[in-house]
Amino acid sequence: MKKLGLNEIRELYLSFFESKGHLRMHSFSLVPKNDKSLLLINAGMAPLKPYFTGLKIPPRRRVTTCQKCIRTGDIENVGKTSRHGTFFEMLGNFSFGDYFKKEVIPWAWEFTTQILKLPKDKLYVTIYLDDDEAYDIWVKDTDIDNSRIFRLGKEDNFWEHGVGPCGPCSEIHYDRGEGKIDTVEEFVKAGDNDRVLELWNLVFTQFDRDEEGNYNRLPKPNIDTGMGLERMAVIMQDKENIFEVDTIKAILQEVSDISFTTYGKDKNKDISIRVITDHIRSIVFMISDGILPSNEGRGYVLRRLLRRAAKHGKSLGIKGPFLYKLSRAVIDNSREGYPELVEREDYIKKVIKIEEERFAVTIDSGIQILNEFITQLKENNSSVLDGDKVFKLYDTYGFPLELTKEILEEENITVDLEGFNKKMKNQRDMARAARMETNYMGNEDTLLNKIPLEVNTIFEGYDRLKSNSKVKVMVKDEEFVSLLSEGEEGVIVVENTPFYAEMGGQVGDSGILYNENFKGEVLDCKNNVAGKILHFVKITSGSLSLDDDVVLSVDKNRRNAIKKNHTATHILDEALRKVLGENVHQAGSYVDEYRLRFDFNYFEALNDENLGKIENIVNENIMAVHPVKTAVMSLEEAKESGAIALFDGKYKDKVRVVSVGDFSKELCGGTHVENSGEIGLFKIISETGIAAGIRRIEAVTGSAAMEYLSSKDKMVREISRKLKCSEKEIIHKLDLQTDELKEADKEIQQLKLKLAGSAENDILNGVKVVGGTNLLTGILKEVDANALRELGDKIRSRYENCLVVLGSSVNGKVQLIAMATKEAVKNGIHCGKIIKEIAAVAGGRGGGRPDMAQAGGKFPEKLEEAIGKCSIIMEKKVR
Repeated sequence: MKKLGLNEIRELYLSFFESKGHLRMHSFSLVPKNDKSLLLINAGMAPLKPYFTGLKIPPRRRVTTCQKCIRTGDIENVGKTSRHGTFFEMLGNFSFGDYFKKEVIPWAWEFTTQILKLPKDKLYVTIYLDDDEAYDIWVKDTDIDNSRIFRLGKEDNFWEHGVGPCGPCSEIHYDRGEGKIDTVEEFVKAGDNDRVLELWNLVFTQFDRDEEGNYNRLPKPNIDTGMGLERMAVIMQDKENIFEVDTIKAILQEVSDISFTTYGKDKNKDISIRVITDHIRSIVFMISDGILPSNEGRGYVLRRLLRRAAKHGKSLGIKGPFLYKLSRAVIDNSREGYPELVEREDYIKKVIKIEEERFAVTIDSGIQILNEFITQLKENNSSVLDGDKVFKLYDTYGFPLELTKEILEEENITVDLEGFNKKMKNQRDMARAARMETNYMGNEDTLLNKIPLEVNTIFEGYDRLKSNSKVKVMVKDEEFVSLLSEGEEGVIVVENTPFYAEMGGQVGDSGILYNENFKGEVLDCKNNVAGKILHFVKITSGSLSLDDDVVLSVDKNRRNAIKKNHTATHILDEALRKVLGENVHQAGSYVDEYRLRFDFNYFEALNDENLGKIENIVNENIMAVHPVKTAVMSLEEAKESGAIALFDGKYKDKVRVVSVGDFSKELCGGTHVENSGEIGLFKIISETGIAAGIRRIEAVTGSAAMEYLSSKDKMVREISRKLKCSEKEIIHKLDLQTDELKEADKEIQQLKLKLAGSAENDILNGVKVVGGTNLLTGILKEVDANALRELGDKIRSRYENCLVVLGSSVNGKVQLIAMATKEAVKNGIHCGKIIKEIAAVAGGRGGGRPDMAQAGGKFPEKLEEAIGKCSIIMEKKVR
């Protein structure tokens, strides 16, 4: 048996099924598209759900993929065992109503025994208990020894998920032990002991299970297979686990080198090495697919993986950020299957490094908060940290549970794990609810997604704004209807339309529809999951019936404004590359009739100089009056032509390329102006950061840009009038006024200090002795916190053993400070605790160190009462 590398196995598999008439599709993004049931793609068939459910027509009825997947259900076991991981690749071949068992079973045997050359005396096959059809094919159409076929029950060899499509499975297993297995019982036991490994699962989707539990035969059964690439590599390389496979071992070795450790010598260090090795794979692929660290959804998963890996790096003694360096090992070992990783390497590294640096700050702040919890526990003679507080550290501050436990163990304190787990469960339940988990395969079971596949709409909106058409489908209140009357709203599908359906960041068109019997408004236009064009309409007079002939007319002015913004977005995209570098790429966009919004990857705010350059380049290309041309070509031709796009497998064989002169060329299905001059004018109105490494530019064009500039001009004239100067002198005049205000502020501060100083003698004369410590208090008016601190310091310096408490009301708010000498602190004075009690009286809160603390409050009228409590509080505190 030849020891094949992981990348070799992938290519052999995909090439084999290409030779069987399958379309090889590149791995889909880890971000599910139109599927709210999934946070991340977790199985090879997951992105293909619409094809299996009949919601969408597949590009070919035979498809093969190697799909990147992430599962985090067993994240706590990753590292602790040598088989758990969060990232894996799933090889699969799929048939959407084309071939079935008769074809796939012999192919599976051919690939396993002739391509991979696995010895037949090491292979076993399982089938569903009652699947005689599969058994007969295995026996008659392959040369497997029929004593190596075992029948198993529903739990092992029948795939179903509630109601909907389901069916029996047949699995191929590899035996790593010695001697033949003769009985089902022996086989099951061998599987439990990891002697036998499942390498390929063939799912025969041939039934449709209804609500009553009946299994109805599907007219066109499907094939869905899955082979774990890493597991196959374990078998082909005769290794014990995934961490010994060539590509993964290379990453593991990098971790060992960075941490100056030797894998296999220390159990705890091995756990950390495995965690980092696995997690960095997930991290790199998630960021490559546009996921960014955040506190919710898939961004939270990424942040958790990244911080968990960073924490284990800390456990290995690695100083400073290191994961961003490890990303190179992942990219080098995955570039054959995923060349896009190479293109996005700099971006991936920057995102990881920024998050690592943020986590370092989080660790410091988390330890500070945890130390406060520890102090409180010791004061209360408690040895268990409440689960709510542990969860707050974990969820709000991103502080790893393992680190919390380690720090607490040193203080002989344990964690309330039951309370923590309860909070975690509540969070997971809310996340599931937010994802709107649904029935089989997670497709949104709405009527708008059940429009028959044979109903299609021809889009004519590139060339015209008005079309004659016929109504083919009508929906109202989640029901198919044949009539919409005056005042009613619904959704219609027509044979042909000039209305653009929302897609690619461009909003849907609006307008009117009518015939001699009715008039109506088209409020919006969208696509359903299968790409059907849905017109959201309101009938304003008369009634509309199914199969009626209608006239559809797009709002011309609105469409023109949208077109200007869309073409300007393309020019902006290229201008950003020219000013900021070729590594800048689009991270999202939105175009409507009012403005355009463009998101892009960049790691710092754009300065005025760069914004000015970008704006000038866009306007220069508008004034150049470039022709805007479109061409339909193959995906390969588009790539070769230099068209910009994220080539991630979502495009069809034929794509539309939009060119703005020789300046910009992009894949785009949207509507555009005929020449760049129609845009008129481009003006950036804002540039902000919206996530780590993602910036957003908002801009206006045409008449909206003119209105924006006009409003700015009006504002400048108004400022000029109020400052009583010419427009040219505005900046000079403001500088003069700023200087005058600074001087006036200095005078005010000096007067406040004098005011505070004049009260010094009164405070000194009012000294009291409480429990052997001098107490000096005072109430002042309109003295800020800085002046109070200066006065407090001055008074404190007069005594060896004293507490000074001062209060002031400033602009209707209370300011309080407390200061104590070292001797007073030795005697039991704690300014932080004292200030907390008196601040509560004045409607505020505060705290601080034993020798100095400050607070605020909302009730100036309570200031005298608050200060008056000092002697009572001191009597309790002073030893």
